Amino acid sequence: MVVEPVPGAPAATAELDSERALVVADYHAGIERTLRRDGVELNDGADGRRRRLLGLLGETNPDRLVVLGDLVSSIGEPQGSERAELADLLAALSIPTTLVKGNHDGDIRAALDDLDVEGVSVTPSSGVRLGPVGFAHGHTWPDADVLGAEVVCVGHEHPLARLTDTVGGGRRERVWLRGSLDPTPFEQHGTDLGDWIEADLVVFPAFNNRSGGTQVNRTGEGFLSPFLPAALDGGEAYLLDGTRLGPYDRL
Repeated sequence: MVVEPVPGAPAATAELDSERALVVADYHAGIERTLRRDGVELNDGADGRRRRLLGLLGETNPDRLVVLGDLVSSIGEPQGSERAELADLLAALSIPTTLVKGNHDGDIRAALDDLDVEGVSVTPSSGVRLGPVGFAHGHTWPDADVLGAEVVCVGHEHPLARLTDTVGGGRRERVWLRGSLDPTPFEQHGTDLGDWIEADLVVFPAFNNRSGGTQVNRTGEGFLSPFLPAALDGGEAYLLDGTRLGPYDRL
């Protein structure tokens, strides 16, 4: 497969034209600082997040890292512990990195310039196509070129599913959503798709396990993305370990 989840992890590998990439979404560096503003006190998870990502890079040995938006957690330019986490993470990376700009990455370019970081390219929020794969964060409408890829990958949604046992206990788990990409909502938005070629749509789970998300099997739960769930035709949910849960809207 062009895009293949890494078993047990909120990450996937993607086969690009001449490169192999590790892809993650919604890293949310500095999330504890953001939550603290709302009165939620959590131990700093920066070191753990960095170790997990570096471990995946060592395991998969990619040529490139692609972050599907929201590398940082604050909306403005990262400051304090968030900025320190960003600097430590980028200093530890040894391969080129593509950041698809998300809604939390508004001033990320200024921070990268100030930190004098090399090897990190930031795409527009409308996304980028790298060979057969289109990448967008998902908070806004992707470019037609992105949608013309064989597989389109998005984040932003942080999809979750609530699983219950026979005695009524339950837990929420991060899930993948995957199905065919329905062009209808994009055409209705006014995007000229030209000669449409069938594509797959993959909605990534959040890399950050503290970021919450959309519970896809809760009645009345609204999606965050302007094109979801309409663009996800026949979407099915999968746990991080690869377990197929079936159609996400019938769990």
